[in-house]
Amino acid sequence: MFNKNIKLVLAALVLGLAIWQIVDRSIGNGIMLILLAAIFVLLYFKNEILILAFLRLRKQDFTGAQKWLDKIKNPEGALVRKQNGYYNYLNGLMLSQTNMIQSEKYFKKAVELGLNMDADLAMAKINLAGIAMTKNRRREADKLLAEAKKLDKNNMLGEQIKMMKKQMKQAANMPRQQYGRGGRR
Repeated sequence: MFNKNIKLVLAALVLGLAIWQIVDRSIGNGIMLILLAAIFVLLYFKNEILILAFLRLRKQDFTGAQKWLDKIKNPEGALVRKQNGYYNYLNGLMLSQTNMIQSEKYFKKAVELGLNMDADLAMAKINLAGIAMTKNRRREADKLLAEAKKLDKNNMLGEQIKMMKKQMKQAANMPRQQYGRGGRR
């Protein structure tokens, strides 16, 4: 996996070679090299490792997706800002299967860096609301759910939002146990 800047340098070099081929009257070679340069530019904006991790995640293969994500050693150097957001989003999804508390930092960083699709941002906020709910931070969870509902324009996550609100109401109605208070005997 190349650094993001190396991909741009390679694209510029291949484009220069393509122009030289066209000037040298090898138009077919020049066109092919322009297409090759376009592939490097495409890989700058759409990281190949993240695409492969998403494909594994789509098949519900979490270990395979984690293996692909582990191949990115330096996400800040290898990924653009939005790609770094998706890297953190995917890591948060992987960790949320086993440890919700540790996945919180990844989801927060993904929201901070931004995600391209509103549905992905809404899903990250729903996960953050669930984590806040488990830590008894009700106001934060309500705020995150309201933001997620605004982001969910196609109502794809409406069922999950309703379920989270229902769980929050049930948790609010439950009596709280107080530990450490000495009672009179």
